Amino acid sequence: MKNKVALVFPGQGSQVVGMGKDLYENFKCAKDVFETINDVIGSNLSKVIFEGPSDELTMTQNAQPALMAVSMAIVAVLEKEFSKKTEDMCQYVAGHSLGEYSALCAARSISLEETASLLKIRGSSMAKCGQETQGAMAAILGLEIFQVEEVVKEAAQNQICEIANDNSVGQIVISGSRTAIERAIEISKNKGAKRSIMLPVSGAFHSMLMKNAQMEMIEALKEANIKTPSIPLIANVTADLVTSPVDIRTLLAQQITGSVRWRETMIFMQNNNIEEVIEIGSGKVLAGLVSRTCPGLKSRSIQNLEDIKSFVGS
Repeated sequence: MKNKVALVFPGQGSQVVGMGKDLYENFKCAKDVFETINDVIGSNLSKVIFEGPSDELTMTQNAQPALMAVSMAIVAVLEKEFSKKTEDMCQYVAGHSLGEYSALCAARSISLEETASLLKIRGSSMAKCGQETQGAMAAILGLEIFQVEEVVKEAAQNQICEIANDNSVGQIVISGSRTAIERAIEISKNKGAKRSIMLPVSGAFHSMLMKNAQMEMIEALKEANIKTPSIPLIANVTADLVTSPVDIRTLLAQQITGSVRWRETMIFMQNNNIEEVIEIGSGKVLAGLVSRTCPGLKSRSIQNLEDIKSFVGS
């Protein structure tokens, strides 16, 4: 009996110049993924992914489709070169923030072209919102979720201060108005946080400061062709299964201003007999978060050709 597996897809922050280049150079199916996304985006995104500069790749409107491109190139190589169909590999899919779009694309709920188009709109609307609202985000390490809920409540003082990502036990990201986030950092230190640090981001993602971006995405998602996924998705905002295209549309829109409930997503997997979590894409942030919340779950990341060969051979 093979392991019960969940595939997870990384979010913003996992990008690195050169990611996916070995796949692009070795496999036509991977090259096709990057070329298709270039066409939809209307620029040579592949060149930015493979050559940089890093600050251009890190821009929200580039990082989002770029990370999806790498994840989907890996999926294409696994499926087309090694006959590893996504449906046969896992019981559930999930993705962190923009990674939710990669997960839905891997589960054949949204086409590659449509996913690239949606992420182009999502990335640029979030970047624009970030410039307009000048919000901030901070990571709070070493406090429990209920303690951080108290922190954001106390720090808000009629401004926006919210939990953006509940990533793992002891790692929570908050988002909102800059002065409120600064207050929250001080309050969290007083409550015994090990570290509370501002994050180098261009906006207050997953907070109500992204309301305008959310409105744009509601319109874009109305037009999108979303099918029932071939594998159930564990949604960010509910940490529960979703398969209905109507619900997927709603939850993807809510996710822009809602909290990414990643810790609960891991617990859901553990409670539903998942034994291994495999991260598909650049970096190994999500694979690393697994053990912090669910030490009993195995995890690994598939980032490049070497990882693919190791995975297929195991």
